[in-house]
Amino acid sequence: MGLVSAPVLVLNQNYEPLNVCTVRRAFILVDRGKAEILENGRGYLHTITLSFPIPSVIRLIYLIRRPRPQGRLTRRDVFLRDHFRCQYCGKQTKDLTLDHVVPRRRGGIHDWENVVAACKPCNHRKAGRTPQEAHMHLIHQPFRPTGSYFRTFYPYLEDQEEWRKFVPGWMPDPGFS
Repeated sequence: MGLVSAPVLVLNQNYEPLNVCTVRRAFILVDRGKAEILENGRGYLHTITLSFPIPSVIRLIYLIRRPRPQGRLTRRDVFLRDHFRCQYCGKQTKDLTLDHVVPRRRGGIHDWENVVAACKPCNHRKAGRTPQEAHMHLIHQPFRPTGSYFRTFYPYLEDQEEWRKFVPGWMPDPGFS
């Protein structure tokens, strides 16, 4: 990934995380006076006569009002909710599948309260049965996560240390790579 396409955290005027943009877009916002650089974690871009800080975190000058996004039911969000852990055996892996607790062919719906992360062996073992019929137990009952839109920023936080103080609720997952 080139330097101009590296991620930059964009904060609202009130320091609320809004978005992730590229260094190129961040330069444009700063140059036009629409944002200021808060963190320069990447050094400087040098021209023949000038030197520009390469932003890692910028803050908009004006407050942007926007509705909070609602959490959609996606594979990635189910895996994040379940901490990339099989909800039947507890194995932590990135090689997961989605499992409907009550199978769809038995009237189960595709909903937050009926979908969990499962490793392939557990999903195969459970097959088209309920956990009780398969003699399997859920570690945690599935639930609809709170409307946290910070999940947008979580994938970046492992590498972008300077972002962590601006994204509340981020905790590293010890022992998981």
